[in-house]
Amino acid sequence: MAEQKTPERSLPEIKMPDPAQMAQLFSHVAEKSQIIVKEFLNRQASSGAFDLQDTSSLGKSFLELTQKIMADPAKLAQAQMGLWQNYFDLWQKTLPAMFGQPVEPVVRPEKGDKRFKHDDWQDNVLFSYIKQSYLMTAGWIQDMVADVEGFDDKTKKKLMFYTRQFIDALSPTNFVMTNPEALRATIESGGENLINGLKNMLDDIERGKGKLNIRMTDLNAFELGKNVATTPGKVIYQNEMMQLLQYDPTTPDVFKKPLLIFPPWINKFYIMDLRPKNSLIKWAVDQGFTVFLMSWINPDEKMADKAFDDYLRDGPLAALDAIEKATGEHEVNALGYCLGGTLLAITNAYLGAKGTPRISSGTHLTTMLDFTHPGELEVFIEEEQISSLEKRMEQQGYLDGSEMATTFSMLRANDLIWSFFINNYLLGKDPFPFDLLYWNSDSTRMPARMHSFYLRNFYQHNRLKNPGEISLLGTPIDLSQVKVPTYFLSAIEDHIAPWKSNYAGTLLLGGQVKFVLSGSGHIAGPINPPAANKYFYWTNPKHPVDPDEWLKEAKQTEGSWWPDWYKWLSKNSGEKVPARVPGTGQLPVIEDAPGSYVKMRLVK
Repeated sequence: MAEQKTPERSLPEIKMPDPAQMAQLFSHVAEKSQIIVKEFLNRQASSGAFDLQDTSSLGKSFLELTQKIMADPAKLAQAQMGLWQNYFDLWQKTLPAMFGQPVEPVVRPEKGDKRFKHDDWQDNVLFSYIKQSYLMTAGWIQDMVADVEGFDDKTKKKLMFYTRQFIDALSPTNFVMTNPEALRATIESGGENLINGLKNMLDDIERGKGKLNIRMTDLNAFELGKNVATTPGKVIYQNEMMQLLQYDPTTPDVFKKPLLIFPPWINKFYIMDLRPKNSLIKWAVDQGFTVFLMSWINPDEKMADKAFDDYLRDGPLAALDAIEKATGEHEVNALGYCLGGTLLAITNAYLGAKGTPRISSGTHLTTMLDFTHPGELEVFIEEEQISSLEKRMEQQGYLDGSEMATTFSMLRANDLIWSFFINNYLLGKDPFPFDLLYWNSDSTRMPARMHSFYLRNFYQHNRLKNPGEISLLGTPIDLSQVKVPTYFLSAIEDHIAPWKSNYAGTLLLGGQVKFVLSGSGHIAGPINPPAANKYFYWTNPKHPVDPDEWLKEAKQTEGSWWPDWYKWLSKNSGEKVPARVPGTGQLPVIEDAPGSYVKMRLVK
């Protein structure tokens, strides 16, 4: 019987770099480097030394952590023995694997960890060993930090969060020599991928004006009104804070009560209108609703003193008056997404206190009203960090959108930072065109005064939940005055607005609440069209205080929550009337949707 030979894996072909192409790349790198260094020196000359105040508290916490670990040498020695035993087990299994014997790994990546998808992480003994060594060490470090006693809950969360950032940064996937895909690309291209990567990095630093602003997608592949934000409509009203869009009807008859959408001011509205097939706005129009939407301004330094009062008065209150002029309807239904949902609740509480209810029902998507447990965002709201942020905002008049974008990216660093670091810089590839990531990169600023008010009164001191502790436009805000029926949607994997915190906020409202929990996270949970046939959602007619009790008795339904919402909303929308065309009421058309305010970008 002939001996079977194990097929040998072919070695990558080594490519010699093209001299002319390499010279062009080096010329581009030299030119970009010169520009960046010049901008950096000019900026330092005008702004002075770096402000390290916001990092001092973190440094003290980690110093205290080290002291506490070293104070118990027996426990430290026991933990080290456990790590060494794991390494010994790994080495014992690696030896037979080197001779082709199949062995079970000692440790596996957690579910959802996409870093080790390349075949070599499983098939190549060396890279499998590197992967498992890293995972064991990372788990050991996290367990060590988690087991240290003597810290309050907030400090422990901060230590765990930044420990994870450190561990993620040191992943072997982030280095050429320990990333099989990057190493193979380097050999095959003769290092051309690394030169391309350096070019991409310098382009990103120049685009970020000295800060590394990693491109997540091809920023030139999309144009608002052309291939994103394409639902037809008109701008029929505008003021200093927002433009009011009215969308063209697609049905001969529409519900009598219009639908007003409150987008978050921290992001652009077109997450709800990326493409026709997943546009919540288009779907609502197609169901027979007259849809209006507030498109917030992207503020600059001239709007530094704009307060939360301005957002309330010149946002929803102004929109309600404009809608009445356009349609003759005094009352509307409303939908608020994320911070837009927070503003919707505040608007209803304000109107309730004034005795002038103008919103018949409220739909809240991934909305926080009770900020007792704001999730991992809690690590960014310490006094030292807020004070440092306020100093920076005082200098420029606003919070730069890139800062908030970085904060949100850190919550999912492997997906939103390091995956692009690898693709753009180690592999030297251009990012793939993706409309969702284009929206994610389209950051917005926030006025200094308004953002400081929001951080301190909502996140830091949680005053919104307490009746009358916040006053806007001279009126105490009491969420128990919100008597209208409410549809409250959360997402079970939401890392920005945790669903249990959302649920706690529903207990503050004075009206009837229908709480619905969707699958997936902060974006994919709400933006889940029926045609996609993805995910699921839970419903429960009961409304207990404990969210876990609610979920335990909830009914799970496959697919999108949108049809369930339609059934609920249509009951609150009145009879059908002839479709309303933008510009046929008292307000003339100003320009086509999506309008000019949403097109104001921070960087290109």
